[in-house]
Parts: sequence; structure tokens; C-alpha cells
Amino acid sequence: MFQKTVPTNRVSSAVNIAELIYHNTVRSIRKTHGNAFMSIAISVFQSLMFVLFFYVMFSVMGLKGLALRGDFVIFLLTGIFMFMTHNKAVGAVFGSEGPASPMMQHAPMNTFISIASAMISTLYIQVLAMILILFIYDVAMNPYVLTEIVEPVPVLGMLLLSWFSGGAIGLVFLALKPWFPGFTGTLATLYKRANMIASGKMFVANSLPAFMVSMFDWNPLFHTIDQARGFAFINYVPRNSNWEYVVYLSLVMLMIGLMGEFYTRKHASASWSARR
Repeated sequence: MFQKTVPTNRVSSAVNIAELIYHNTVRSIRKTHGNAFMSIAISVFQSLMFVLFFYVMFSVMGLKGLALRGDFVIFLLTGIFMFMTHNKAVGAVFGSEGPASPMMQHAPMNTFISIASAMISTLYIQVLAMILILFIYDVAMNPYVLTEIVEPVPVLGMLLLSWFSGGAIGLVFLALKPWFPGFTGTLATLYKRANMIASGKMFVANSLPAFMVSMFDWNPLFHTIDQARGFAFINYVPRNSNWEYVVYLSLVMLMIGLMGEFYTRKHASASWSARR
């Protein structure tokens, strides 16, 4: 009963890792509430409140005319869901169990499974929230909302790219966390707060003057949001963004994060946090 079963081939290893990721993903989703349905409902409700807040704000301030010609809710969703998916992925990976976590004392568990589970749980909740909100909007207000999205598959691709880039950046923060826990936590919070403005979700990127583009084009979220709106609206062609930049930046961040996490895993100790 004290022997650990070791997979004998690659297929068995892949199945074993997939099973561990699945169970840890369920555990990550249920962290906020003991009931799985309530945990998902809380996350969906947060997304819905975010959409309603910006809809009311734009309506009260008379800023709806500054958006693109087309469905205003689609304009909001392409910004808000890219923003939330990216920021949630950063926070989920940054908050995942590190090498000194008690969870790592269980033999099959490792940091890769923890990181992958955190990312998948974030994507699952955000995609589910997006589907529910689109369904409610389709039934209650605009029954043709889905037909107004010109290229839905590339829009979904931008959502996945926002998620992937957020996970890559979160991995860099995770690798730094055991070395500088206070500073890294503050830096990650500042990055997520800066995305409220720097992501460009509240304005159209093509309307920016040339001298202001450099204030935003460093941000991968700025590019994915603008590209998503280019795929969603037939009369909008992005000029100040490209999705290739996000792919290259995400791959660079992923490699830096993986190398940093590997080095940290070899040197991290539970005694590091004994004085904190």
C-alpha cells in the first residue's frame, strides 16, 4: 500500500499527468466556494457585473458614440473579456503552488501540474462566463448578436492568445516570487491595475494620435483587444496593433519563466518564508 505506481510507457505517463491536471483544475475552480456550481456562478457574476458597469458608465457619460459602428455590447465584450482572461491568467499562475508548497509533498504532484491547472481553470471559467453572457444578451436584447460578429473563430483565437500571454507573464512573476515575495506581489498587482487603462479596452486604438501609441503598444493585451475588434467588426481595420507581437512576446516570457521556475525549484526551501 506504500508503493507508488510508476507509468511504464509514454502513453501511461500522459494519461496520468492529464488525470492529475483534471483533478487539480477542479480543485482550483472550487477554491472560492465549497459548492462547485456556486464557485462558477460567483466568477460568472463578477464578469457580468463588469460588463454592466462599463455599459452604464458609457451610457451615462455619453461615450457610446466614440465606439465602433456596430453592436456596442460586442465592443465591450471584446475588451472586457480579453482583459479579464489575461489578468485572471496572470493572477492564477502567480498564485499557484510553488516548489515549497505543502501540496508538493504528494509524490505525483509537481509545479507543472499546478501551473497548468491554474491556467485551464481560468480559461474554463472565462469561456463559460462569455457563453452565458452572450446567451442572455441574445435571448433578452439582440437575437442576431452572433451573426454580427464577422469572424468569430479569430476572435476566439485572440481570447486564447490573451489567456496564453497572461499565463506566460504570470509564470515570470511566479519564478521571482520565492526570491522577492513582497516586491513581486506588488509588481504583479501594479501590472494588473495598469491594464485597466493600458489595455485600451475603453477606446478604439485607431483613434490614438501617433505620439500616444507608444504608451500602449508595449502591452500584449492592447494588441489582442484591438485585433479582436478588427475580426469582430466589418468596418474596422486595426492599424496600430498586430497579433504576431503577442505570440513572440509570450514565447519569450514563457521561456524566461520556465528557466526561472526550474532554477527556483532547485533552490527553493520552505525555510525561506519562516521569518515572514
